[in-house]
Amino acid sequence: MRTETDALGSMELPEDALYGINSARARDNFCIGFKPANARLVRAIIKVKQAMARARITLGEDLEKFGAIDQACDKALSGEHDSAFIVDALQGGAGTSTHMNVNEVLANLALLILGKKPGEYAFLDPLDDVNRGQSTNDVYPTALRIASIELLRNLSDSAAKLQESLQRRENEFECIAKLGRTELMDAVPITLGSEFGAYAQAIARDRWRLYKVEERLRLVNLGGSAVGAARGRQAPLRARALEELRSLTGIGLAGSEHPMDITQNNDVFVEASGLVKAHAVSLIKIANDLRLMGSGPRGGLGELTLAPLQAGSTIMPGKTNPVIPEMVMQIAMKAIAGDAAITEAASRGELELNAFLPLIADAMLENLELLEKADTIFRTKCIDLIMPNIDKCKELLEGSFAFAMEYAPVLGYATVARAVSNCGGDVELLRSELVDLAKKRAK
Repeated sequence: MRTETDALGSMELPEDALYGINSARARDNFCIGFKPANARLVRAIIKVKQAMARARITLGEDLEKFGAIDQACDKALSGEHDSAFIVDALQGGAGTSTHMNVNEVLANLALLILGKKPGEYAFLDPLDDVNRGQSTNDVYPTALRIASIELLRNLSDSAAKLQESLQRRENEFECIAKLGRTELMDAVPITLGSEFGAYAQAIARDRWRLYKVEERLRLVNLGGSAVGAARGRQAPLRARALEELRSLTGIGLAGSEHPMDITQNNDVFVEASGLVKAHAVSLIKIANDLRLMGSGPRGGLGELTLAPLQAGSTIMPGKTNPVIPEMVMQIAMKAIAGDAAITEAASRGELELNAFLPLIADAMLENLELLEKADTIFRTKCIDLIMPNIDKCKELLEGSFAFAMEYAPVLGYATVARAVSNCGGDVELLRSELVDLAKKRAK
């Protein structure tokens, strides 16, 4: 065991632990057993640290020390030491504990590179060296923007593939006539292809929104210190660090002209989350429509057959359920709930900082990851495997009164409505009566 000490006292840690006393305290204080901080967020913080270390190397500062920190970042990014990030996602302190966890892990990895033991901070310190010139309040928001952009790009790509799949089915189904419905009631003739075309358009809008909102997230407050009040002497380091960070992430990040705004306000995450929520809403609409059109096979609409993927009942042999649309809908509902959490947390910032940024980070990144997976599974296990029931579509269309609408311009709305009411549900009787009335009107 090794002993580490801070202003609150001392603590015994495993000799080879890469985390330190701050991480251990946070692990014990926030021991809700929920889940660790999102791996994307942790990796983004590491990239920020690496950018700062490389910037200091470029500016001629302690090459041995910051070179070791740079190498430590590479080791941490490899995933080999993920178990050292021990702090739960939800925590007090605006993300300080996750940030300190990264500082300590990188410091101890760097110490090992320098031939020292973990905890020998006299040679290289988590705060004085790894965190030099930085604050949770500029590192954490910057990292969250990076992680969000990376996952937004993934979600945009998955939405694009889903759109393409829907468009392909639109073309394949373009000649399949069926009954359209409004408020679940018989309406007018449409084609199955036109329905899938409408779905594709909804996803196309989602895709464009997700692509564009990245622009809002590219402004960062790195170098703005605790409250965003960046000092002039930090300007060269800040500029160089941003250049390094752009290279590490492939993202066109830019320093905000008003770092204090970025530190104080989180409305950009509310905006981005709202657009993610819009995609969730589209998924619910499409998935639920497919459940309805695939209902049956005898007592429902039965216009589609969804791929039977697993047994649907422990008591009814042969029953299968629309499990993929149902899973997609639940993920989308969870994303909507996550958006509500982001909205509430973002509204609770006071003065120069929002203490609830960990909740924003957890909900935002989880929503992006879940919806990307939902898009992929929805596409590959549902949309691509749907089989249209052409005969059923024809039967339901021909057994409806949808054709009656065509007579309204000739006979008048009221006349057609009376004919529908008087036919007693007999489609052929209605058709015959409308034809006769139309002939009389023609004379």
